[in-house]
Amino acid sequence: MVKPGVKAVILINHGGGTAKRDPEIGPKVEAALRAAGVDGEVELLDGPGVAARAKEAVEAGAPLIIAGGGDGTISAAAGAIAGSETVLGVLPLGTLNHFARDLGVPFDLAGAAAVIGAGHERRVDAADLNGRVFINNSALGLYPLMVVDRDTQEKRLGRSKKFALVVAGIRTLARFKHQRLTLTVNETRGGSVETPLLFVGNNDYSLEMPAAGSRRALDEGRLCVMVLRKKGRLGRLAASLRALTGRMRGDDMVRLDNVQRLRVSSHRSVLAVAIDGETEHLKPPLDYRIRAGALRVLAPSSMSNSAG
Repeated sequence: MVKPGVKAVILINHGGGTAKRDPEIGPKVEAALRAAGVDGEVELLDGPGVAARAKEAVEAGAPLIIAGGGDGTISAAAGAIAGSETVLGVLPLGTLNHFARDLGVPFDLAGAAAVIGAGHERRVDAADLNGRVFINNSALGLYPLMVVDRDTQEKRLGRSKKFALVVAGIRTLARFKHQRLTLTVNETRGGSVETPLLFVGNNDYSLEMPAAGSRRALDEGRLCVMVLRKKGRLGRLAASLRALTGRMRGDDMVRLDNVQRLRVSSHRSVLAVAIDGETEHLKPPLDYRIRAGALRVLAPSSMSNSAG
């Protein structure tokens, strides 16, 4: 549990979500946290700045870092904090806020600040790809190409993230086929698969409505690995649309159980990979692993396994 009177390092991404739309976000965050009994001065940064400043604060022994933004921002801070004694506080100021939702953190500023002020700590898992931490998921195939298209539309045309993703999805589905990957699960080499989408999550994701796309737990110590089955053009289109809208059928995906480590090999020299909504181009092989209990985070006391 975070000790009362601790001064927090408060890092807000000013480039997206709520912060981008609200020029008074800094004072509002400080006021909400102060009302919850948390002291600290807000630093407004861009995404890379959040990662660098969080790393600096961890190295200086900061007991509490509060990150405000979307999942990419929270992931950037978590990458610096995972494995350390620093505790993470979450202010969901982005568009989707999947990690905050699955953690049980309220989306309103006062509610999220109250959770931080209460100081109830949990240890949750972090996932890792070639040394980079992610808190939600990573994907190869269709999704990272869609993210690149989405981001281009946002920057050049000023479209909203959700609308741009729909347009990107239609365009990507029209031209994408399959890719051949070789999977090694928990050090056991498997065969090659042809798939339009490989999904790797930090703990298990639900495919059933109404909880599709959410996680029941963040501390079960395993990766959620799902492979979209190879289908013809129309079948691939239908399955991909179901995946994007959270309406997957049982025969759309192959789920691999009890995965702690996953190696993805390919004949391609570079793979487009989405990591918590950001796309990178990485040389294979890709090594995924789960880091059980690596992240100390403040969450509602009603959540399971709280550290009190």
